[in-house]
Amino acid sequence: MAKKLSQVKQDFTEGLSQISRFWGFPKGMGAIFAVLYISPIPLSLDEIVEQTGLTKGAISTEVRTLARMGLVHRSSKLADRKDYYEAENDFYKSIRSILKERQNSEFDRALRSVQETLKELEAGSVSGDEAEVKFIHERIKALQEFFDAIDTLTSAVIKLESLGFKNVKTILSVLK
Repeated sequence: MAKKLSQVKQDFTEGLSQISRFWGFPKGMGAIFAVLYISPIPLSLDEIVEQTGLTKGAISTEVRTLARMGLVHRSSKLADRKDYYEAENDFYKSIRSILKERQNSEFDRALRSVQETLKELEAGSVSGDEAEVKFIHERIKALQEFFDAIDTLTSAVIKLESLGFKNVKTILSVLK
């Protein structure tokens, strides 16, 4: 039996919500982007509310953030006072935007917190159950290594872009 398109849309929206959370963004932001990405026409805030179940206020806030990141574009219709939104459809441009957003100060503060915790653990200035301290140290060290890898990737993408390589897809095909 074939799956209904409405179920496929819902599954996709839920999937992007989880990916959004993985990248450190609100789940709602991922849901909004998903709904806009698979819509053949720009949608109003009311239409996004209807499709995501989020509040209009939350959507308004998240849409502004998505627009600032270059992941969503605002448009209007003649004789209509509403704003309409559509998702960026260049996936590689979207990834570059997300990686550049990684450079923001809020994310940097979170990274510093992880670094400071790791330093405290490595300095031996944390007392408690030795096995638990060791376990937490290993977990935080693994997280720091992941963040370092993301930083390296971000820096590489930004550097390539500054050198004139605008299309990450072309770069990746050359590397294969």
